[in-house]
Amino acid sequence: MNPADYAALDETLEIMAPMGPDLSNGFSNHAPMAIEAMCAMRRADAVMPWFEHYRHSLAPRRARVARLTGDNWRAALGDLRRTEDWFEFFRNELEAHPWQSVLDIWAARLAPGLMAAATHGVIRTGHAVRALALEDTPARRRELADGLAYWAADYLPLPANRHTPVRAKPSEAIARVPMIPLETRRSNFGAFTDALAQLDSFPPFSETLDAVDPNGDTSAFMSDLAGTFARVFLANARNTYTTIAFVHAVTGPSALRPLLPYLREATTHAALAYAWQTAAAMHATFGTTTDLSRFGEITIGNKDDLVDRAIACGDEHAIKFTEVCLREHALDPDPAFLAAAGHAIRMLSATT
Repeated sequence: MNPADYAALDETLEIMAPMGPDLSNGFSNHAPMAIEAMCAMRRADAVMPWFEHYRHSLAPRRARVARLTGDNWRAALGDLRRTEDWFEFFRNELEAHPWQSVLDIWAARLAPGLMAAATHGVIRTGHAVRALALEDTPARRRELADGLAYWAADYLPLPANRHTPVRAKPSEAIARVPMIPLETRRSNFGAFTDALAQLDSFPPFSETLDAVDPNGDTSAFMSDLAGTFARVFLANARNTYTTIAFVHAVTGPSALRPLLPYLREATTHAALAYAWQTAAAMHATFGTTTDLSRFGEITIGNKDDLVDRAIACGDEHAIKFTEVCLREHALDPDPAFLAAAGHAIRMLSATT
């Protein structure tokens, strides 16, 4: 395996500087995330061949609307038209203050809307933070501004009634997540966020946020959360649409892990609760089974083979998901992570 080389990330970030958070088809621009994941997996050699294939779908930045300040930003939260306004705001904040303090302040403010852009806001932020922590470069600071801007402009809170948190781990609480009944559930949505809007008229889900207690060991909670939803993925990823949906039930929450060293304790615990709620929302909206006890006939792959297959597949979700599963497996050797990565690669190879 090649040595880690993040120079490929900076090179492609410079090329993408004029490009926005969306592709020409309206979907999220995954290039910065997938490229950072390849660098983290020590496969910088694959970056430019992959990017040359992907870059034709990139779309220019959106037009600016009006300047954001420390006094008027609340009105722009969740306003999809304001991505570039948010980008300028965060770029200025990151020039004026240490990036770690900007991250802590805004992770606390944005955590309730962690579902932003179907979790791509926090995912892009997580990849940016990991790269920036390795080396502070202008391109990586700009990428953090882009990640935070995407999170803020697409900010999407889920319904929640607050109460005393239940003393439970995600693996214990998952069986109690209420799922939208199949007979009333609508399907064939283009965007995941449109499907998730069904939760607004499904009152039982509003009790989910405090169904776990994130106030203990942070890393252990994150491992339990990721492992639980790797099993949810294995049980429910039955076609391309649900595979991509449940990939984000793991990659979205796990994107917080690179942020945690830079967050205050209160911010961390709040963010973990919203990470649980976000993953549970995917289960409530797209899940069809609560039996997470078996992997079925899914074969658990070799780590190096998984990386090679994910890159050969070429799908951005397969690449990002494989990196997250390997990262989480290194911290908690749960076989569900490797099985989930292998299943995702198989499901998404059929679409590329």
